[in-house]
Amino acid sequence: MAKATTQRTTVSSTSANVFDKLDTWGEKNHTKLLATFLILSLFFSFILFNARISEAHDDALYLEGGWRYVHEFPKFFYTQNAPLYVMFLGLMIKIFGFKLLLFKVFNVIFNFFAVFFFYKAFYKRIPFAVFIPVMVFVSCNHLIQYFASMTFTEAFYLFLQSLFFYYFVKLYDALNADPNPKHHIKLWLMLGLFTFLIAACKSVAIVAVPSLILFFLIEKQWKNAAFSLGAFLVFKIPYELLVKLVWGSQNQFSGQSKILLLKDPYDKALGNEDFAGFVTRFIDNCNLYLSKRFFQLLGFRDENSLEVYGFLAFLVIAVMLAALFYVFRHKNKPLVFFGLFTGAQLLLSFVILQARWDQPRIVLICMPVMLILIYFLFYKTVYKYSMGRSIYMVLVGIVCISILLSSFKRGSKNIPIVKKNLAGDMYYGYTPDWQNFLKCSKWCADSLPANTLVASRKAPMSFVYSNGKKFFPIYSVIKKDSLTNQSNPDSALAFFRKEGVTHIMLGSLRIDPNVNSGQIINTVHNIVQPIMQKYPDKLKLIHTEGLSEQSYLLEITK
Repeated sequence: MAKATTQRTTVSSTSANVFDKLDTWGEKNHTKLLATFLILSLFFSFILFNARISEAHDDALYLEGGWRYVHEFPKFFYTQNAPLYVMFLGLMIKIFGFKLLLFKVFNVIFNFFAVFFFYKAFYKRIPFAVFIPVMVFVSCNHLIQYFASMTFTEAFYLFLQSLFFYYFVKLYDALNADPNPKHHIKLWLMLGLFTFLIAACKSVAIVAVPSLILFFLIEKQWKNAAFSLGAFLVFKIPYELLVKLVWGSQNQFSGQSKILLLKDPYDKALGNEDFAGFVTRFIDNCNLYLSKRFFQLLGFRDENSLEVYGFLAFLVIAVMLAALFYVFRHKNKPLVFFGLFTGAQLLLSFVILQARWDQPRIVLICMPVMLILIYFLFYKTVYKYSMGRSIYMVLVGIVCISILLSSFKRGSKNIPIVKKNLAGDMYYGYTPDWQNFLKCSKWCADSLPANTLVASRKAPMSFVYSNGKKFFPIYSVIKKDSLTNQSNPDSALAFFRKEGVTHIMLGSLRIDPNVNSGQIINTVHNIVQPIMQKYPDKLKLIHTEGLSEQSYLLEITK
């Protein structure tokens, strides 16, 4: 196997070009560079710290899942997404109690060490002209820093993924020095551990297993391919046996697969996706994530922009494929593997996720390796040309400045908000519709009997802001009438009685979170309205929160 480290030729100061000078400077100051990026990461984690819960509600869903692991063990097993982070939250709740700010601090720590191990994994693997701008993204990007203080899985996952990268290159170097895989059992086990952990943290990361096997098969290293699978199974098999023993037939894919196969996750009546639908889904996701989200994350497009451009998506794909072909042809084997793994993550995500999700975090976890490949191809293309090197430095510098400005801009807006939050006002920073919704959730916990069960469109967020009161989730119109697209009132009432629901919370959550246009998320309204029309005495208004964009609490009478 060829040596992994980048070979550099010593040149005199008069003949060295800007790339060579940057490599020389980077080698002499690599410890200071690492410290700089770690300090930058902590600085942006501080000014972008978010003490609240996201309106996207997935972070609240994870918190609720962690709480249920503690209080409903062993009846509860989290299946909406991969369970590892939720299990971690459950452990923290068991040890420390429900401490939201503490959980957020843990994610800041995970993000800090994600930067550290990413640096360690790629130091000396790529030229500093590529490495430094990628580290600027990893340590300073506003969305990475947003997730650093939120109880989403991203900070935790980026930490585990960096360790996965780190142990891959450690093992790769060890196999270069001694190709006998049996002599590196500890490194194989560490790689297997973090392969298992990233797959248990994000289901899409299961592609790490076939990516490792494919990488070693391409290299015709049959034993290493078997060892990579075996190292994963050493941890996967006992885990699955433990899950089966404690929780029965539950697994992390049982809940997700049913939802992902649907044409519309909020309308089961439309049925499952067919082959043509998956192809359309893939194309739509390519356009969304590679022509919109990719450039938003670099600060080049407005974060509220809705336009997609097929040409931009095609351009990103073409450059990525060209970069992967280049590193494969020139036998930069670590980058080949990282490219295979990242490409497989993107491919699987674009096929299995409904385009309506359209969340930047889907592509965010792949961005560091994507940028490495893109910058590396650009770097190698212009290396021999003075003008090309200058253009490279200018363009990459513009990207770095854009990333920094985006983070500073958001940080300056965030500081007054987080000050209010940390001072005790946990509603400050939300728009009035959300303030009323969350305050109404808190009112339910403070004013209703403990045995009541309230239906909520955002049940996990209601759970968090009510300090642990259980709410009944409503994600779609139940018992829908195909003619009216509203609930059948008799069936809906029977359903609520069967589930033990005693109250319904009716919020006025905006469709466009930035504009009070009067258009609201009307899922619960489409359940309540036909009931009130047919049985006006069955729903009793008992509380109103707010003067505008109100939230209402209705009691289901007997």
